[in-house]
Amino acid sequence: MSATEKGHGGAGASAVEEFEELRPLLFAISYRILGSVSEAEDAVQDTWLRWTSVPTRPTSTRAYLSAVVTRVSIDVLRSARVRREEYVGSWFPEPLLTDPYEDPERAAQLADSVSMAALLLLERLTPLERAVFVLREVFGFAFGEVAAAVGRSEAACRQLAVRARRHMDAGRPRFEADRREREELAGRFFEAFRAGDVAGLRELLAADVQMSGDAGGKAPLWGEGPLLGAENVTEVLAVLTVRLSAMGVVLRRRRVNAQPGAVLHDPEGRILSTMTLDILDGRIQAIRGVLNPDKLAHLGPVADAWALAGRADDGEGPAR
Repeated sequence: MSATEKGHGGAGASAVEEFEELRPLLFAISYRILGSVSEAEDAVQDTWLRWTSVPTRPTSTRAYLSAVVTRVSIDVLRSARVRREEYVGSWFPEPLLTDPYEDPERAAQLADSVSMAALLLLERLTPLERAVFVLREVFGFAFGEVAAAVGRSEAACRQLAVRARRHMDAGRPRFEADRREREELAGRFFEAFRAGDVAGLRELLAADVQMSGDAGGKAPLWGEGPLLGAENVTEVLAVLTVRLSAMGVVLRRRRVNAQPGAVLHDPEGRILSTMTLDILDGRIQAIRGVLNPDKLAHLGPVADAWALAGRADDGEGPAR
């Protein structure tokens, strides 16, 4: 990327202000490439260190920093994919409660691209395809900027974008357009879940609903592999309501990865897990839980799920 203005000034006041103004965008790009809050934060910090050592001011600070964070994220993703192949059980992205970057003109793309379902689809792409898709389709960068960011020609980037879009469109869930309807249905689900209303839960689930969790072998899970079908999922949800009540767990509604969801807390307010719902055609199509404490630490103090479950098994009830 060309640099034309001399006297960047390292970590001077203007450089700091420029970087901080763009930090939400840089994190948003990196998170969508990596699916990890902690790794995205590290990538942004690495970008800052590189920014402070640039001897000349780039023509476009936004394009330059976006390119740097993209390259850093691609490198991190390549090594992370090896670790994810050895991951215990289902691997889900780290939950995100608030996306720091906002752009009213691209609100729909931003919300869709940060959903658990979309991030899991992005996992199927190569690191380059993923980066090109994120920069072009989500954030609307010109192909020239995309090419400079990933170190490929514009023609190659167009081909990567076509392949990535084809993969994403083939598996992309079509969420209900009306956010209010989705939130209303989610509210009914969580009220039925709190109350242990088995019939109410069953009514809201799609026939082929899937329920899965990411515990990483570090927290108790309801079973091995995803649960399929409304009857199986309803049965497990009914058991969970009793178990969580015995543990004194408190469920608080939140939007998780821009979709209807909840955060579950232990009696002391520590985080036990997150839950997200995919809703389509007036029914819940998927329920995903993140229970791995390593993936919850950025949200606040994390509960000891094993100890909490053990107390419930011993009949001690919720800790006080």
